[in-house]
Amino acid sequence: MGIVEGLTEFLPVSSTGHLILAGDVLGFPARIASTFEIFIQLGAIFAVIIYFSRDLLGLIQRAIRREPAALGLLINLLIAFIPAAVIGLLFHKQIKANFFSPFVVGISLVLGGVAMWLVELWAARQNMFANTPHKPKGPGEYRVSVLQSIGIGLAQIVSLVPGMSRAAWTIIGGMMTGLDRVTATRFSFLLAIPTLGAASIYELVKSLGELQSGDLPIFAIGLVVSFIVALLVIKFLLGYVAHNDFKPFAWYRIIVGAIMILIYR
Repeated sequence: MGIVEGLTEFLPVSSTGHLILAGDVLGFPARIASTFEIFIQLGAIFAVIIYFSRDLLGLIQRAIRREPAALGLLINLLIAFIPAAVIGLLFHKQIKANFFSPFVVGISLVLGGVAMWLVELWAARQNMFANTPHKPKGPGEYRVSVLQSIGIGLAQIVSLVPGMSRAAWTIIGGMMTGLDRVTATRFSFLLAIPTLGAASIYELVKSLGELQSGDLPIFAIGLVVSFIVALLVIKFLLGYVAHNDFKPFAWYRIIVGAIMILIYR
C-alpha cells in the first residue's frame, strides 16, 4: 500500500482510486484502512517538502522580505487551495458515502483519461509548448496569474471524486489556463502541500481514537515506503514532463478504468 501511494500520489492517475483498488485486492484490514491511508499520504507530503525544500526556504525568505513575486506565489497557492478545501469540508461525508467504491473509481479513471487526452490534443493544436521553459529558479519564474490560480483551484474540485486524481486535474487546469506542462506540474506539487496537508490533518484528528499501539509499526513502515517511492516519482515526473506529454497516462487510465468497470459492475 505504501508503494501504491508513493507511485500514484503525484502521477496523474489517482492515488485514492488505486488505494481503494489495492485495498480491495489485498484484503487490507478495513479497521485501519482509512487511518493507514492518512499516514502513507503523510509520507508523500514529506517527500514533496524535502524535494522542494530549497524552493520552499527561498520562498519563505523572500516572502519575509516582502518580495512581490514570492508574496504573489503564496497568494496564488492560497487561491488555488480554497475551492476544493471548502467543497471538501462541506460535502466530505456525502462524497465518502457515495463515491468511494472500485466501480466509481473505474468510471472516474476513464473520464479523467479522456479529458487528459483531449487537453493534450488541444494543446498540440495551439502549439502551446513549442518553447517549454526550464526549471523555475524562483517564485517569479512560476508565472502563474490570479486567474490561472482560480482555474486550477476550480479544476481541483473535480479531484474530490476518487479516481479523478488531484495531480491530473490541477495539471489539466493549469494547461487549460495557458501554463506549460513544467510550470503546471511544479505548481501542482507546491499546491499538494497545503491541500494534502490540510486533508491529512483533518482526517488524522478524526481518526486518533481508532489507533492502537500495535498498529504503529505497520503505519511507520507504510509511511517510510511511501516517502521513498514518492521522492523517486517526483524526480521522474519533473524530468518526464520537460520532454513528453501526458498521453501515456491518459491511455493507462482508460485501460485500467475500463477493466475495473467490467470487474466491479
